[in-house]
Amino acid sequence: MSHAHAPGTAPERTEVLIVGAGPTGLTLACDLARRGVDALLVERAGALFPGSRGKGLQPRTQEVFEDLGLLAAVHAAGRRYPRMLTWEDGERKGEWDLVENAEPDPTVPFPAVWMIPQWRTQELLHERLRELGGRVGLGIALTGLDRYPDRVEARLTGPDGVERTVSARYLVAADGGRSTVRRAIGVPMAGEQVDPRPSLVADVEIDGLDRDNWHIWPKAPGGALLLCPLPGTTAFQLFARFGADDGSGPEQPDTSAEGVRRTVAARTHLPAAAVGRVHWASDFRPRAALAERFRDGRVFLAGDAAHIHSPAGGQGLNTSVQDAYNLGWKLGQVLRHGADEALLDSYEQERLPIAADVLELSTRLHRAGGVRDGGLRRGPRTEQLGLGYEDGPLTVEARPGLPEDALQAGERAPDAPLTGSLLDGVEGSAVDGGPRRLFELFHGPRFTVLAIGCALPALPARVPGHRVDGGLTERVYGRGLFAVRPDGYLGLATHDPADLPTYLARFGLR
Repeated sequence: MSHAHAPGTAPERTEVLIVGAGPTGLTLACDLARRGVDALLVERAGALFPGSRGKGLQPRTQEVFEDLGLLAAVHAAGRRYPRMLTWEDGERKGEWDLVENAEPDPTVPFPAVWMIPQWRTQELLHERLRELGGRVGLGIALTGLDRYPDRVEARLTGPDGVERTVSARYLVAADGGRSTVRRAIGVPMAGEQVDPRPSLVADVEIDGLDRDNWHIWPKAPGGALLLCPLPGTTAFQLFARFGADDGSGPEQPDTSAEGVRRTVAARTHLPAAAVGRVHWASDFRPRAALAERFRDGRVFLAGDAAHIHSPAGGQGLNTSVQDAYNLGWKLGQVLRHGADEALLDSYEQERLPIAADVLELSTRLHRAGGVRDGGLRRGPRTEQLGLGYEDGPLTVEARPGLPEDALQAGERAPDAPLTGSLLDGVEGSAVDGGPRRLFELFHGPRFTVLAIGCALPALPARVPGHRVDGGLTERVYGRGLFAVRPDGYLGLATHDPADLPTYLARFGLR
């Protein structure tokens, strides 16, 4: 890590400066740390975000966290989504599921959306970052930015008011929807108001409610109110809408503790005295917005700095984590393995269309209707397993005549148990202390080559390869040679071994 420099000396140096220690910045810092990339992560606030806001981790995000080495801790700190319980006139009116119960599937190891408060997700990412040798500089604001052809120089002001200059090869803006970095580099963000009505979200202690359900008062005076028990805590997340449908209503959320208590008492059968400590409260108007570009020279936009979502569908945090996962390996290949810097252009080319698609989905879910009629019900499109890069610049599908339903380059590389297969020519290796799943072969900051039902050719020293014959793997993937990217997508699919050296050389792998 870099250290402050004395006045008159050269700026301190780092390879990547990350501004903003939310889920995006922390995920990117973890990924870079395990790649041996020197990264400095700074956060304007004096502490990590304290609220529960983004509390649902989609199946694809759980796969990312497994690769980063923190999924066991995430699962221990969270739970599956509870059933929704509707209240009316102080009486229970029935239960229903917000999230569809996925059927067991060996290609999807974590099919259930996992509930965990955002503050806890960030704590676990921070703990993992420290394990990897990184840290977060808290109370440090970016107060100036100069850009040069070969570097970015950022002026950072600490909690003591002292300004220092950091020179970085690249800067990543992960500093939220009001991004200081995005404004400093002049990248516009176009968007719309998803809902004119303001909303209140808060983390509160509540007496008189069970913690087995997510409680909803859909017909409450003034608007619906929801109270969700937060796993691993004694608190509930409160969500309430205010104002008329056209936004003209005079009522605005009162985020004070007494204001939160009055809202609960006015809209539920619970008295104000049932509300204990209010840990955190905030008000907002749901917006959808997309930055015009995600890269501007040596500066990249990620997470809410690049795209702002309605909370409907639980897409914002998850899309942001996957921005970081996409960018991290590309920075690693350029900075550690000699890949051409043009590789970094593919970050915007791949992630901007994904963000636009997810924004459309979350906006449509928000506008679909009330909480009880299924308008907010979530299904396969929100799980992000089907998002891919089939038309991306790094995708090469070289197998002619594929059936329409065949797994293709650019799609997520599915998991599969290795039992019933021949792995590297040894039957039963998955049982005798070896890897049990394909994902175990993919883990780590590297490309992996699979030879399925065919010979494994010679590969560069830094690229592990495995031959797998038979079993579910061959049924799902088909036969051929597959280059699996470090972020778990199929980059190349071919029958010709001569395609591999050319493809891998694009990433500095020779």
